Amino acid sequence: MANFFRKLKGLAATPNFHILLALSAAHCLNDLLQSVITAVYPMLKADLGINFAEIGLITLVYQLAASIFQPVVGYVFDRRPFVWSLPIGMCSTAIGILLFAFSTSLPGILFAVFMVGLGSSTLHPEASRITSLAGRQRRGFAQSVFQVGGNFGGSIGPLLVALIVAPHGRQYVALFLIFALLCFRAMAPICRWYASYLRDVRSREVRAERKAHLPLSKSRTIFTICVIVILIFSKYVYMASLSSYYTFYLIDRFGITVSLSQICLFVFVVSTAVGTLVGGPVGDRYGRKTVIWISILGTAPFSLLMPHAGLSLTIVLSFCAGFMLSSAFPAILLYAQELLPTKLGMISGLFFGFAFGVGGIASAVLGDFADAYGIEAVYRFCAYTPLLGVVALLLPDLKKRSLPPA
Repeated sequence: MANFFRKLKGLAATPNFHILLALSAAHCLNDLLQSVITAVYPMLKADLGINFAEIGLITLVYQLAASIFQPVVGYVFDRRPFVWSLPIGMCSTAIGILLFAFSTSLPGILFAVFMVGLGSSTLHPEASRITSLAGRQRRGFAQSVFQVGGNFGGSIGPLLVALIVAPHGRQYVALFLIFALLCFRAMAPICRWYASYLRDVRSREVRAERKAHLPLSKSRTIFTICVIVILIFSKYVYMASLSSYYTFYLIDRFGITVSLSQICLFVFVVSTAVGTLVGGPVGDRYGRKTVIWISILGTAPFSLLMPHAGLSLTIVLSFCAGFMLSSAFPAILLYAQELLPTKLGMISGLFFGFAFGVGGIASAVLGDFADAYGIEAVYRFCAYTPLLGVVALLLPDLKKRSLPPA
């Protein structure tokens, strides 16, 4: 126990630890607000009398806004860093949440979810860039702290919708603006720190360092990014099968209640949070490449066994699979940032956006697959996707480099 408290004290003494906590809190509150959209779909369908195709259209608009714009936002702020980028993104989200609560037409809802998605497209690349800068030599740990906040926020959002909105009506979504105000408060110290950081960079006149040589040649950089894209594809296809259809699978195969299936889903969500928190620091110590290929390829034994296991073992396997897969993303993101050290925002936006897009498309495709072949067929098929993690062996080893100024 004494050793645990010594480690905890050491983490708290990490430079800029208070900024990392603020970034994690902002990520938590942002993803909480983002998760409100899908959680309110049943009420939205009843209020407006829309069909499933129109629900799909709403999801499409939201996913496009939340994914495609991320690398664009990252590229823009890489070229011209802006201290107030995070609050601007939250303004977009807050406007979208307010419109989502009171819009009475499909076009109004589409505009609302577009604004919410645009806010997400601003926060993820910008906050990830600032996290890397604030993390200094412990960027893996910093990214894990940042990302676990998003995992937590995304998991409690639907629960708060069930408690606050479902009993009273969709208009009560407006109460979630309280979380937007809390997010603005969390962003205040981040903006102050970032402003000080940019002043320090400019005062030392080191902007020319942004033109530092890439660790790999252009052709090898492109090849390596393609490998990372395959890894993200393998990760998020399997994650989509668990996050979207796990409860249906448990109910269909084992005949358990909806309440028990939700508890099982919560176990999986906890595993993703723990895996995210562990993956970054382990990557700091043992290297990004090692964590990436062990995390993704190491998921395969659990995923391949799950379709043949009983209920208790299935729950254990889902925890192990979620833990292994989630530990990969901090390492993947940091590895990509090391490939393009002067484009932190763009590369963060590219991979966050691609991850969101793959997850959304995979959920839709797997839904059609489940309708055609059954929900168990989804898990027999997706069990093999982690085997794509073998391509991580093609990743070159990158030397540790200090990040250039933003």
